[in-house]
Amino acid sequence: MKAVLQRVKNASVKVDGETVGACGEGLMILLGVAKGDCEEDAQLLATKICNLRIFTDENDKMNLSIKNIDGEALIISQFTLMANYKHGNRPDYLESAPPDEANRLYEYFVSLISAELKHVGKGVFGAHMEVGLINDGPVTIVMDSEVLKKKKQ
Repeated sequence: MKAVLQRVKNASVKVDGETVGACGEGLMILLGVAKGDCEEDAQLLATKICNLRIFTDENDKMNLSIKNIDGEALIISQFTLMANYKHGNRPDYLESAPPDEANRLYEYFVSLISAELKHVGKGVFGAHMEVGLINDGPVTIVMDSEVLKKKKQ
């Protein structure tokens, strides 16, 4: 499971011209689910994300988590994070989880983050979405649950 975090002032997502999800100050999270991912992957990422100290404190140091600032999140499923671009110029997505499983784990991840934050918006799984955001910093971090699993060992 991979996540791309962007610290934002605000973010929103539209489907067919209608806003379906949004957040204020906090994180816009793109989430990709790979074949073989499970609940443990979602739990590891959700815990790390909610406790990651990437928001500035009163001394302008990145020392606060999204929970510390009472921040919000917008979570969008993005299978293209699983792109294999090693061969040729057209990526394949064969390592992406099947849609039913990817959606199940996406919704589980959303529920984990929702349990920690006051507001969590989300996209529409499988839809063509238009995402808008005002990046803050910019601060962008890429996470992989496999890295977190190795750290546990």
